[in-house]
Amino acid sequence: MCQSCHVRPVSTYGTPTRRRDGRAHSGTTGTPGRGSGLTTHAPQTAQSVTLPASLDEAVAALTAMPAAVPVAGGTDLMAAVNKGQLRPAGLVGLSRINEIRGWQYQDGHALLGAGLTHARMGRPDFAALIPALAAASRAAGPPQIRNAGTLGGNVVTAAPTGDSLPVLAALEADLVVLGPLGNREIPVSHLLAGRDLLAPGELVAFVRVPLLHAPQVFLKATGRTGPARATASVAVVLDPARRGVRCAVGAVAPMPLRPLEAERWIASLVDWDNDRGLAPEALAAFGEYVAAACIPDPPGDEVLPPAVLHLRRTVAALARRALGRALS
Repeated sequence: MCQSCHVRPVSTYGTPTRRRDGRAHSGTTGTPGRGSGLTTHAPQTAQSVTLPASLDEAVAALTAMPAAVPVAGGTDLMAAVNKGQLRPAGLVGLSRINEIRGWQYQDGHALLGAGLTHARMGRPDFAALIPALAAASRAAGPPQIRNAGTLGGNVVTAAPTGDSLPVLAALEADLVVLGPLGNREIPVSHLLAGRDLLAPGELVAFVRVPLLHAPQVFLKATGRTGPARATASVAVVLDPARRGVRCAVGAVAPMPLRPLEAERWIASLVDWDNDRGLAPEALAAFGEYVAAACIPDPPGDEVLPPAVLHLRRTVAALARRALGRALS
């Protein structure tokens, strides 16, 4: 069964993300789990710094200075600068733009500002709104990273270990992009997969997330105790209105993966009209299905290396537990 399942990739590897013109573009930065991201000792990192007070001013600044890099939390940007991987000609700081630091309700969706920090999204009021994203935010590294790193930065940086990315993939969120030619919406999966990149002067202003009013779970495994980057992560979201189960796996590939056939198969077994219960055997089979879809067997007589086999078992355990908690 697992050999034939389809997997949909929703992100490409990139720190920072590439723009349509090929330039590096860090957007609002903030991928969690990188403690060195807050240092600022790199010399002569930028020739100019602009601090706009509104999104319109930010777009105007980026249009006037195409080589500039927008920055909010800076947890990934400064790490890249300090390593010599990035030398921006200018910075456009987004920390003074209040309109992207909160959220609002819009047609059954939550319109999340790209400047929302992980610390803010981890609070109980936000957790009541989008539980899986709140859980991912609480797992996004030590306090200094959570206080600085932003939702928009996690998306635009598109690091494979970004904790919010599998959650947004499972939720099928959209991005509201502002630029000199106006506003447009694109699926977050399109940006992460490189199918629709940011043009010069554009920035991610909001993330539009459907409010499903149903259980959501985010789990991740790390290589050590305490806050750390994920070796594997899983987001499971229930969609009772459509009688669907959505699952996305992060950190095991350059992009979050959606095991679509595993989703459809397990959704067909859920008793949506009653207690939504599933037998332990079905939960275990779902975990194996997801893991084999995301980390398939090699061709021919080859076998998976022990480390990869361990990673597949980890994904299976995370998927099984996440679905079990969502259904309970």
